[in-house]
Amino acid sequence: MTAALVERMALEDLWTLCQRVVPPAPVRPQGGGHRRRGDREVPAAIIFVATSGCTWNQLPPGFGLSGVTAFRRSTEWTEAGVWAKLHRLILDELGARGELDWPRRAIDSVSVRALKGQLTGPNPTDRGKKGSKIHLVVDRRGLPLSIGISAANLHDGQALIPLVRGIPPVRSRRGPRRRRPGKLHGDKGYDYRHLRRWLASRGIRHRLAHKGIESSRRLGRHRWVVERTVSWLTGCQRLHRRYERKPEHFLAFTAIAATLICHRRLTK
Repeated sequence: MTAALVERMALEDLWTLCQRVVPPAPVRPQGGGHRRRGDREVPAAIIFVATSGCTWNQLPPGFGLSGVTAFRRSTEWTEAGVWAKLHRLILDELGARGELDWPRRAIDSVSVRALKGQLTGPNPTDRGKKGSKIHLVVDRRGLPLSIGISAANLHDGQALIPLVRGIPPVRSRRGPRRRRPGKLHGDKGYDYRHLRRWLASRGIRHRLAHKGIESSRRLGRHRWVVERTVSWLTGCQRLHRRYERKPEHFLAFTAIAATLICHRRLTK
């Protein structure tokens, strides 16, 4: 049962990519201690917790390791930036195949309720209850390229510049690596003159909705893809509500969801 469960949650090709970014196991100078569990079962257990929304203590025994071990290894990998590196690695593979659409990008955010921790704030869309916000930039097919988190009361306009700067240089089928989109679509939350000037100064055309002019009932022909990606992210049950005290742990789950979305495109 263990092998089947591990294979279902962390496919062989995903594990092959994961091996390229997983840090080596630490060596005990004094020797002794318990035998370290293999890394093969760890990503499967972490992905199960992310997608099912269960707690670490509710991890089924079929994975061959305890919830405490899975949490400890998840913390090590989060500090090493494993999931962000894996996401970038998959984006490289997609870019080399020509699967990324560079001419158009879309930006948006989604708020989730948070019970505790840093980077939380009163959510204006949830009666002022504490929450966090997930920001993301996607390509024309809805593949997440850049993600970030903040307190729920941070205005969307303040996240645009860090998100665009956070788009990694990705391999392309021909020519050098690319990171700048040809055009960026956004809703009225990004309707600021200084943001338009900043995008124009970097050669990025913008299509940001104007307040008081364009109707909010229509998502637009190009902005709807980011709304679809938000629904894909909610397929990761751990993102429905933030339980993590440390923001880097919540960001790791967000990166896992983005990685799984991109990996599905890679295996089509």
